[in-house]
Formats: sequence, structure tokens, C-alpha cells
Amino acid sequence: MTGKRLKVMVSSTVYGNEELFELVYTILTQTGKYEVWMSHKGTMPVFSSQSAFENCLNAVEKCDAILGFITPYYGSGKNEDRDNLSITHQELVKAIDLDKPRWILVHDHVVFARSLLKYLNYEKKEDRRILSLKQNKVLDDLRVIDMYEYAIRDIDEIPLMEKKGNWVQKYQSDDDALLFAISQFSRFQEVKEFVEKNCNNVDAIIEKITRKRGKS
Repeated sequence: MTGKRLKVMVSSTVYGNEELFELVYTILTQTGKYEVWMSHKGTMPVFSSQSAFENCLNAVEKCDAILGFITPYYGSGKNEDRDNLSITHQELVKAIDLDKPRWILVHDHVVFARSLLKYLNYEKKEDRRILSLKQNKVLDDLRVIDMYEYAIRDIDEIPLMEKKGNWVQKYQSDDDALLFAISQFSRFQEVKEFVEKNCNNVDAIIEKITRKRGKS
């Protein structure tokens, strides 16, 4: 990896965040140290032999790190074969399952909605499934809460002190999100060492998943 730019995939729904992602792309690429993959800008590698889902999920495998945004908008491209999850949701799940080096942010509206529903005794994903959400300007799908809970590793079987990779940065404004992204990725040498340290772990997990698919 010496001398090469780190491949950072930005995973998020785009709607309502175009200006933020344009700034993220410009700031990271101008360092000359990062190759930034964004599907809506056409910088993510795609192949005509694969579906949109396959291209996005393969990019998660191939990139060096993930910069993910959980926004109030769940996104499109839902796939009936994968529990009807959006492309962005599946990208997040795959990145976490692969233990991919990642930096995740979540919009304050998602965090607030989760807290409110917990107060109203809709704490679990299964509890929220009976709810229908009227069209509004705050949140378009309650499954963004599922994404947030997966990212913070909200799993009962894992004690809090043993959870790793569960840092998710809350943001209210584009400035908040930019500050976090710049603060993290300006430490290029540390990021590079972190990616290199975890590279073998990710490869081993991918190999294990591939073998499991071959047996099924």
C-alpha cells in the first residue's frame, strides 16, 4: 500500500446531501492521498456484468475504508431478495460484517426518533414494524433507526465494554459532519496504519464468507 492512495468509499443516500458530499469529495481528493468512491459522482468502479446491488457491495469489499452517513432518508433500490433492504443499508451491513475500517456518522433526527420511540415502548426493531410513518420532512423510513442500531452494535448478547467498532458520530449540520470527516482523515498516516493493520482481518472474513457460500 506504500505510495498508493487509500480508496475511501462514501456510503449514503444522496438526497438532500448533495452539497455536503461535494465538499467531502473535494476536501479528501485535494489531499492527494485518497481516492474517493462515490456512486453518484461516477467514481466508484462499476461493471456492466453486475447489477447495481452487486457493484455497490463489491465496492464495499474492494475499498480500503468506509465513510458512511446514516441520514433521515432511507434510500431507494430496495431488494426483495435481501429482506427488502435499501442499497445503502446493505452497504452498511456488509461493511460491519466484514469489519471494514470505517467512520460512520448519523443525523440527529435519527437519534432523536429512536429515543422517542423507545420512550413510547417501541424499542425493538420488531416493535417498530407495526408502525406506519406518515409523509413528513423529518424521517422517511423507520429503518434508518435499524441502520443506526446495527452501526452502534446494539446487540443484547454483547456486553457494552466488549463492543468494538461501535463509534457513530452524531451530526446536526453539514459543518458538524465536515469537521468530523476532516478531523479523522487529516491524520493520514494513522488512517493508513489502521487500514493496513486490519487488511488481513478483512481478507480472512471475505474468504470465510466465500467458502460458506460455496457450501450452500
